[in-house]
Amino acid sequence: MKKDLSNREDVELLVNTFYDKVKANATIGFIFNDIAKVDWKNHLPRMYSFWASILLGKHSFSGNPMDKHIQLSKIAPMTDIEFSEWLNIFAQTTDELFEGEKAEEAKKKSH
Repeated sequence: MKKDLSNREDVELLVNTFYDKVKANATIGFIFNDIAKVDWKNHLPRMYSFWASILLGKHSFSGNPMDKHIQLSKIAPMTDIEFSEWLNIFAQTTDELFEGEKAEEAKKKSH
């Protein structure tokens, strides 16, 4: 039986595993690697804080997470197929690593 998401280390594992898959994905990897040119050293800690705030009640995230997405969508809007791929990778990664109430919440909140 897999464990549920319960601490910051779990969140970091989820985020790191998810983005490793995203970066290598043929459908959406280019968005992050070539268009957004994500600075992973800065982006990943922000995502740890974002998800820890949502799932664990840790109020460590500040800022507006939609600002970057709005800017990026002006340059290269994500298609329905690309967004579906993002959601599928997130759900699959969550299911591979965790199970339980917080894992289900993470999948719901990813939408």
